[in-house]
Amino acid sequence: MTDSEEKGKKAKFNQQNLHQEEVFTDLTVGEIRRLSPVKQNGEPDKTRPILFVGQSQIYTQQGPMPVQFPIDAKNLQQAMDKFSEAMEEFVAHLVEQAKEMQRQEQSRLIVPGGPAAGGSNIILK
Repeated sequence: MTDSEEKGKKAKFNQQNLHQEEVFTDLTVGEIRRLSPVKQNGEPDKTRPILFVGQSQIYTQQGPMPVQFPIDAKNLQQAMDKFSEAMEEFVAHLVEQAKEMQRQEQSRLIVPGGPAAGGSNIILK
């Protein structure tokens, strides 16, 4: 895509996928966002499901890292009950993805005369 094509593209708001957001927090562990579908006029859209999203932080060697994860729930009480399990599953998935990326990086072939590991194109003479 050329620069002129990128400049011509504009972000378009998806009016068919509107949600009203409410945030619930315990001020300790995290937040649960309830995303209720609405029509273009702001009225509730009962034809689409309510979505729940958990938010919290995990502590890493580099410091706190925010995480956001879906919670499969029908109502707020279920979302609160499933919060910890959903977060643990999401973090386990993140760890697996990181391990897989590390395995892929370690198994890359190093070709003489090719770019240096890490993607650097610096050639030392």
